[in-house]
Amino acid sequence: MSAFLAGFLLSFSLIMAIGSQNAFILRQGLKAEHVFWVCLLCAISDAMLIGIGVAGFSLVLSQSGFWLAAIRYSGAAFLFFYGLMNFISAIKGTSSLNASQPNSPSSLKKTLLICLAFTWLNPHVYLDTLLLIGSVSTRYPGQGLNFFIGASLASLLFFFSLGYGARLLQPLFKRAKAWQVLDASTGVIMWWIAISLIEY
Repeated sequence: MSAFLAGFLLSFSLIMAIGSQNAFILRQGLKAEHVFWVCLLCAISDAMLIGIGVAGFSLVLSQSGFWLAAIRYSGAAFLFFYGLMNFISAIKGTSSLNASQPNSPSSLKKTLLICLAFTWLNPHVYLDTLLLIGSVSTRYPGQGLNFFIGASLASLLFFFSLGYGARLLQPLFKRAKAWQVLDASTGVIMWWIAISLIEY
C-alpha cells in the first residue's frame, strides 16, 4: 500500500470516532454557523499535529531501532484495543450522538475559541496524531511527506464533509444500524493496521 493511501485510511478511521470535537462540528453544521472557519481550524490543527508526529517519529527512526520497535508494538497494542472497542460497540449497538446540546456562542471569535479547546485540550488527539499516526508513518521510510499529505487530506475531507453534510447526515446518526456498520468498519481498519505494524 502506498504511504499516501495508508496515511489517508489511518487518519480517516481515527477521526471517524465521534467525540467532543466532531459533535461540536456537527452542531455547528446543523445550525449553519461559521461552518467553514470551524472546519478549516480543525483541519489546520490536525495537519500541524500530524506533521509533528510524522517528523518526530522519522527522527526516532534514524536514532534508535529499540525505541522504534517499542513504539510500533505499543501502537499495535492500542490499535487492537481500539478496534476491539469498536467491535464491541458494533455488537451492542450502543453508539450514539446527541447533536442537540446547548447552543454554542454565535460570534465567530467565541466559536473558534471553543473549537480550539475541543481540539487542543483533548488528550486523545495527541495519542492519535503524535503517537499512532507518527508511529505508523515509520513503516514508510523516505515517504513521510506522502504519508503526511494523505493523513492531512483525510482530516480536511472529513471535517468539511461533516460540517456541510450535517443536515443530510442527521437522520443517519439516529439509526443504530448505521452506527454498527461504522463501528465495525473502523474496527476492521484498526486491526488491519495493527497487524501490518507487527509484521513490519
